[in-house]
Amino acid sequence: MRHGEFHRVQHLGWLRAAVLGANDGIISSASLMMGMVAAQTPFASVLLAGVAGLVAGAVSMAAGEYVSVRSQADTEAADLARERRELEAEPEAEMRELIEIYRARGLEKNLATQVAEQLMAQDALAAHARDELGIHEFTRARPLQAALASAGSFSLGALIPLLVLVFSAAENSIMAIAAVSLALLVGLGCLAAKMGGAAIFRGGLRVAVWGGLAMLLTSLVGHFFSAVI
Repeated sequence: MRHGEFHRVQHLGWLRAAVLGANDGIISSASLMMGMVAAQTPFASVLLAGVAGLVAGAVSMAAGEYVSVRSQADTEAADLARERRELEAEPEAEMRELIEIYRARGLEKNLATQVAEQLMAQDALAAHARDELGIHEFTRARPLQAALASAGSFSLGALIPLLVLVFSAAENSIMAIAAVSLALLVGLGCLAAKMGGAAIFRGGLRVAVWGGLAMLLTSLVGHFFSAVI
């Protein structure tokens, strides 16, 4: 029977993709629109650019995440295939290898031998995958899951600055987008830090600082080009 303990590492794959996606969605969408508003671009053009940026960004995030995690999955599959061949060709050598792994972790030779024998009798490949290769079921690469989590969270993150633009007064749109986006980034950073077991305040501040810098720079660029052009 499975015990009820909660381990954060079990959610590492999709959590990382979701947090990165939402963070990028908020920052890229808010920065893009703030830069265009600062350049005195017509509202319709800003809105169109925001929607286009949302779609393009979501697809790009999904593709990038899928390719990256797919590469990891391919590497894991290749390592498992090689390990399977070694188990078939030299089971005694693989047994000795597993025994040495357990002895290096502090088990006495007799106990390490018993553990290795029992685990290999039950599922030799799983034992070597876990203890030799470091591949665990709940941390294995899942490309499609990562791609969907990244695209979905990016879309949600990018949508919020768009809605702020639509419902805020034109003269206050830059400040409204910046305020809402920074608040969301702080909350996102704190949530990610809490779920990851890190310092909450530091996590929120770190995300907000980088997001605020991106929005400031794009606003300055927009203002500069509007003045020049």
